[in-house]
Amino acid sequence: HGILEITSVDVGIVAIRGIGSNLYLAISKKGELYGAVSILNYGVNCRLKERIEENGYNTYASAEWRNKKRQMFVGLSAHGRPLRGRKTRRKNTMKLIPMPVDIKW
Repeated sequence: HGILEITSVDVGIVAIRGIGSNLYLAISKKGELYGAVSILNYGVNCRLKERIEENGYNTYASAEWRNKKRQMFVGLSAHGRPLRGRKTRRKNTMKLIPMPVDIKW
């Protein structure tokens, strides 16, 4: 479990940062998920399209990269391992329900 910070970068575009790791979720041109260090601005690979689905969950796809004109989604396997963006479709994506968290240090 972890806390993710979702920051709006542009209309419909977000960047997701892990609070504990201080890394941004990124998708490479090849569709690989990784954690990126981005201090001043969000790199191209860190920009994700956010879509609110009918079931109340949010899905995330690369705002920059596509595979054969198909979106590359952020997806996890049943064991929690990242899926390659080239293999993902909207139905097998990582789904999140964003909620405000009040962190007291």
